[in-house]
Amino acid sequence: MRGSSSISEARWFAVTITLTTLSAITISAAAAAYIFKRKCNSLKSKINELESSLISCSDKCASERQGRIRAQKLLRKQLTQPKSQNPNLTSYPMIPIGTVHSCFSTRYGTPRQPLLVPLARACLVFNTTRVPPASLEGLADYSHCWIIYVFHLNTDLEKMWKHPSQSGFKAKVRVPRLKGGRMGVFGTRSPHRPCPIGLTVAKVEAVQGNMILLSGVDLVDGTPVLDVKPYLPYCDSIQDAVVPNWLMEDNLFSVASISFSEDFASSLENCWIMAEKKSLYASPGEFQSLVTQVLAWDIRSLSQRIRPHDVILKKEKDQLLGDTSDVDEHLDETAFVRDREQNSPNSMEVIYHLILEGLDVSYKIDHDGNVIVEKVSTFAVLDNKINSSYNYLTWKDKLR
Repeated sequence: MRGSSSISEARWFAVTITLTTLSAITISAAAAAYIFKRKCNSLKSKINELESSLISCSDKCASERQGRIRAQKLLRKQLTQPKSQNPNLTSYPMIPIGTVHSCFSTRYGTPRQPLLVPLARACLVFNTTRVPPASLEGLADYSHCWIIYVFHLNTDLEKMWKHPSQSGFKAKVRVPRLKGGRMGVFGTRSPHRPCPIGLTVAKVEAVQGNMILLSGVDLVDGTPVLDVKPYLPYCDSIQDAVVPNWLMEDNLFSVASISFSEDFASSLENCWIMAEKKSLYASPGEFQSLVTQVLAWDIRSLSQRIRPHDVILKKEKDQLLGDTSDVDEHLDETAFVRDREQNSPNSMEVIYHLILEGLDVSYKIDHDGNVIVEKVSTFAVLDNKINSSYNYLTWKDKLR
């Protein structure tokens, strides 16, 4: 009996311990559940606070955005509102974002239209304070781009600051293809426009940092650029576009032939020793190919083609009278007297000068349109303006 009683007591003790343990576990679980609930409530409260704060911030941002929009509208209204003293004058703030460093040192020889000279290269350098290099990301994926620029070498830019009644704006301009005939300025691509803004297209050869290497350009060195946009064939190319009949004469400005004198190669080699450091071209041979492409078109003005000696006589007369007021314009004066026999204008031989990358390429052209390129020399006035930072070596590894 005593053994049976001991067994019962042991069982009762085991049951008691088990119940105590379960009770403790239950109490612990309840406590844990209470603590978890409190934490959940606390987190829920914080989430609600964060949601309220986020909504408040969103409302504040929306309010600030609406305020900025209203301020921008008012600013645009003020900028574009005609001034009280001149109710017809409206202006917009536009500042160049970059500058073109072109192979064409002067206006003379710069093609009349883009892509006519495939080897014509230029380096467009952006002002990094206005255009971060990241702005050019993606442009290298396009083959061509549009460039909006300023005709900064127009000789009549001062008219832009005059009252329209005093500006002397000419509604019609002389057109080379019409042999001096006049046409409305908006029916031409004349640089002399009410707003001297140009639009051109060029091939994108490479992009590096804040620079674009372009080819096929018709831009003179130093041209200020306002904007660059990618060329989109699906909307920029118009297959059934129509032009006037006077634009259909393809050979009007082409020359009959181009040849180089025996002295040309040696003179170019002598100049290339210094020019190579600043040139956008890999070799003298490539530079000679550029000369060939440029002179394949008769780049002379209408007056030079019709009366070349009159241009010379006028210049000589100005020099004899001591008129040097237009000394800067002489950079673009390309016809010079080589020899004079018996002081006869008919015996003058006119030599033209094409300035490419600071090199003076002298040539002559006969009445049949045959061009003879004589020699190359350095053009001291422009020699120091060519920046070696934009030379061929800069782009050698990126050229396609």
